[in-house]
Amino acid sequence: MKVLLTGSAGFIGSHVSETLAAAGHEVIGFDARAGDDVRDQSALDRVMPGTEAVIHQAAKVGLGVNVADLPDYSSINVYGTAVLLAAMARHGVGRLVLASSMVVYGEGAYTCPEHGAVRPRPRLEADLDRGLFEPRCPLCGSPLAPGTIGEDAPTDPRNAYATTKLAQEHLSANWTRETGGTAVALRYHNVYGPRMPKDTPYSGVAAIFRSALEAGRAPRVFEDGGQRRDFVHVRDIAVANLAALVVTGGQAGTLAAYNIASGRPHTVGEMAAELAGQRGGPAPVVTGEYRLGDVRHIVASPARAAAELGFRAAITFADGMKEFATAPLG
Repeated sequence: MKVLLTGSAGFIGSHVSETLAAAGHEVIGFDARAGDDVRDQSALDRVMPGTEAVIHQAAKVGLGVNVADLPDYSSINVYGTAVLLAAMARHGVGRLVLASSMVVYGEGAYTCPEHGAVRPRPRLEADLDRGLFEPRCPLCGSPLAPGTIGEDAPTDPRNAYATTKLAQEHLSANWTRETGGTAVALRYHNVYGPRMPKDTPYSGVAAIFRSALEAGRAPRVFEDGGQRRDFVHVRDIAVANLAALVVTGGQAGTLAAYNIASGRPHTVGEMAAELAGQRGGPAPVVTGEYRLGDVRHIVASPARAAAELGFRAAITFADGMKEFATAPLG
């Protein structure tokens, strides 16, 4: 199959490109590092003819540092996706695999002992300043028990990046209804692995910890380190993209969303300790600091991806972190 891959030279895109090529697909790379821009209609018209499917990885990532980031996130992630979808419609390309994210959910799934399943409100800055990190029931204020979130949970984006990723899903759903095409949104959980970008304000927490250790500094763990996440290796992410490309996962005119996760959650503190142990220290420092817009716990059920895409993450946390502790960064 001839596949147009946006973001092909990036952290995830480069692994997806290798996996597709190894499976016998013809990959047409499209990446800003080569001067390509998904907002450029003429550039897309140049590469789109003959394309059978698009895997859309290109995006501005991270949570956003402040409100000044909003125009860039909206321009690249939202407008860029709209231009890409319009080009696909012009050229009759009917299959899309979209890189989405767990951040569209906001907080994960929680249960109140009195009120059952609830969606907590964003955590208050005053509580975070006092070291009260756990979300509370919006009805009675009781502590909540975190659970596992499925794809049918309501979305609740809580930062610039999350809002634009959800907008990408909505635009893709619009495209499917208008064109009869098929779209699969892969909601990545915490991706890590070789070529991950080095420490920047927009980096994922795994890259920030890894960069600190490489520089001989202790990883600085925010809050109390008890935030639960599902860390999934980038090569598993690439396999999920291949599965979504081959198995459409939905009917024409629809968008199907899938959690792409390992199903084996760990805390941020555990991840920092594992990385530090694999590199021989220094040990992590728990700081109590926080970032507004971060969520406390987000753990996914990967059952739908297993049942409908045949995807199951294969790389264990221990093996993945052992490799990542010394793997080259981007």
